This record gives sequence, structure tokens and C-alpha cells, in this order.
Amino acid sequence: MTTAAIRLGLRENLGQFSLLVLVNAFVGAMVGLERSILPAMAEHEFHVAARAAILSFIVVFGVTKALTNYFAGRLSDRFGRKHVLVAGWVVAAPVPFVLMWAPNWNWVVAANILLGISQGLTWSTTVIMKIDLVGPKQRGLAMGLNEFAGYFAVAVSAMATGWIAAHYGLRPQPFYLGIVYVVAGLLLSAAAIRETHHHVAHELRIHHAADSPARLSQLEIFRRTSLTDRNLSSVSQAGLVNNLNDGMAWGLFPLVFAAAGMTLTQVGMLVAIYPAVWGITQVFTGALSDRVGRKRLIVWGMWVQAAGIAVTASSSAGVGFGAGGVMLGIGTAMVYPTLLAAIGDVAHPSWRASSVGVYRLWRDLGYAVGALLAGVTADKFGVKAAMWLIAAVTFLSGAIAATRMRETLVRK
Repeated sequence: MTTAAIRLGLRENLGQFSLLVLVNAFVGAMVGLERSILPAMAEHEFHVAARAAILSFIVVFGVTKALTNYFAGRLSDRFGRKHVLVAGWVVAAPVPFVLMWAPNWNWVVAANILLGISQGLTWSTTVIMKIDLVGPKQRGLAMGLNEFAGYFAVAVSAMATGWIAAHYGLRPQPFYLGIVYVVAGLLLSAAAIRETHHHVAHELRIHHAADSPARLSQLEIFRRTSLTDRNLSSVSQAGLVNNLNDGMAWGLFPLVFAAAGMTLTQVGMLVAIYPAVWGITQVFTGALSDRVGRKRLIVWGMWVQAAGIAVTASSSAGVGFGAGGVMLGIGTAMVYPTLLAAIGDVAHPSWRASSVGVYRLWRDLGYAVGALLAGVTADKFGVKAAMWLIAAVTFLSGAIAATRMRETLVRK
């Protein structure tokens, strides 16, 4: 692609942007395979009783995805975005087959190591590529569309696997869908997606020609994103806590719903409410952050999440569980695309991909922290106590963002 042919903007790159949205839907659907049925598999097929042990698959998923996120940004800068995206789908290929035929729970945990690596490579790269394409405008909308595709697909896939499991059994039938997701995602990524690294160079020439080169070491980027920059570090802690409560919801909600007498089909539907609301709503919240700013959506989103968890913890029937899921989904939609847009606001294009990688490192470590914290607390004090603790931590995260973070959106 010649320099003259490169244009920044969502409308200007609608074809490639739309293909990346579709690819990310398949990425999200891979996570949805496990969302409603893996805790039930642990209890009924592998006879794993301890909550901490059941949530071990989320711990390894979170750690491997977090570490891969960090390197995905650096690898995409060095080797190109498309190569990293394709590699992520290749790593995902064995996952459905392992889940179908795993002889013991350790194999399921191992499958989630592969899934975490794959998600880190594929989801991180689709985020970076969309930021590359749209340039400095409409980042919130772009991230809203990206995360909508991923998390709405999580919900649809979770509902589908719950229904299949209720009618045909926990294995292997629900995981046939995974084969379809991998084949479709890999073919689209290899054959239809184009490299976007040259869009970054174009953005630097057009929008940052007067800037200093901003050459930073990887250590300095890590320090800024994690600790020293008020905005980037506020975003990183909020991302970690957001996925901390998502890890708790992933591992404990299906057990709570089943303990209340829900069938597998009902569990699948209730589990799907939260990511479905999250996925749909963030199309609007991402665009809203382009108008009203990032900070207020981040702060209030964390507090709405805390309220949603509290409602779920206080409930014992489907109506209350559904209401809590809706609130948790709305709060997460307020936060999720907005955090990514804020990174794009603050980080210089020359080190933005690496900063996104550091942010996503911290964010997805939240899965592991949340699963460990929720699992240990649930084993010691009960599931409801674990949910109340996570609600309190989520509220505190919003308070930290309220006091430490400044508005990042610059209106021109």
C-alpha cells in the first residue's frame, strides 16, 4: 500500500475494520465455549469439589493471557500485526479437541494455557489494528465495536453451549462449535486481513510530525503504564479489577445459579445475560466516551459493576440474578472500551502498542487474581462472602480512579 493510499478513520477503512470486528467475534466465541459449562464439568465429570481447584482453569488462563498480551504488543511492532494474529489462531487449534477428550482435570487446565496464549495474541492484535486504522478520532467508538463483537460472541457461545450440554451432554458435543470458530478465524486472518503497521507511520507523519520522537525503553513504558503516569496507571488498576470481578463471575456465577436450582439451560441463559448486555451496550458507551470524556464513565462504571455484584450476591432466584447480570454488564460496558480509548489518548503512537500490551498484562492478570481470591474466600467463608468481597474491591477501584485520574480526551 502506497503512502498516498493510506487514510486514517473508521469510515475510510470500513472494510478492513469490519473484517477485524468479525475476527474478534470468533475470538470471543472461543472463550464463550467454556463460560457456562466448565464449572459443571469440574464437579460432575472430574469430581473436583474445592472452589479454588475448580477456578484453577481461570487462573492459568488469566496468567498466560496476561503475559502473552505484554509480548503481543512488542511482537506486533517487530514482526507485524497480521503475523501475530495468525499465530494466535494456530495456537488455538488444539483447544476444542483437548476439551472434548480430556481424561482428567489437568488436561482442561492445560487447554486453558493454550487458550490464554491464543487470546492474548488474537484479541490484543485486533485491538491494536483497529487503533491503527482509525487514528486519533473515534477511538472510543472503535473500541466499543471491537469489544461488542468479542463479548456479544462470548454470550451467544455461552448460551449455545449451555443449550447443547442440556440436550446432548457436557462432552463432546458443545465443543464442536470450537472447531468452527478456529477454522473461520484462521481463514479470515490469513486470507482477508491486511497489515496495519504502516498506518502508524502515516499517523506519526500527519499528526505527530512536530512531536519529539518519544523513544522510550520497554522498561520506561512499563513503568509509565503501571505506576508513574497518573492516567495510564489508573487505567491499568481499573482494568485489573474489572477482570478480577469478571474472573469471579466466570467461575462462581454458574455454581451459584445451579445451587439455586437452575437447570443447565437456565444457567447458560443467566450466564449469557452479563456478557450480552456488556457486548451490546459498549457500542454506545464507547462512542459516548468520545463526547463526554473517559474519566466519568470509568469511575461510574466501576461503581455500577460493584452494585451489580451486590445485587447478585443478595439474590436467590432468577429475577435477581438476571438484574444483577444486567447491572454488571452495563457497568463493564461503561469501563471496558473507555479504558482502551484512554490508553490511545495518552500513549504516543511510537510506543502505543507496547503500552496497550502492558495495560492488557495487568488487566488480564485480574482473571487470575479474581479466581484465586474468590476461590479461596469461597472455600473458607462461602460463595456469597466471596462475591461481597469482590464487590467491595470493585467499588474501591472506582474511588482510586476518581481521585487519581485526570480526563484524557483532548477535544480539538
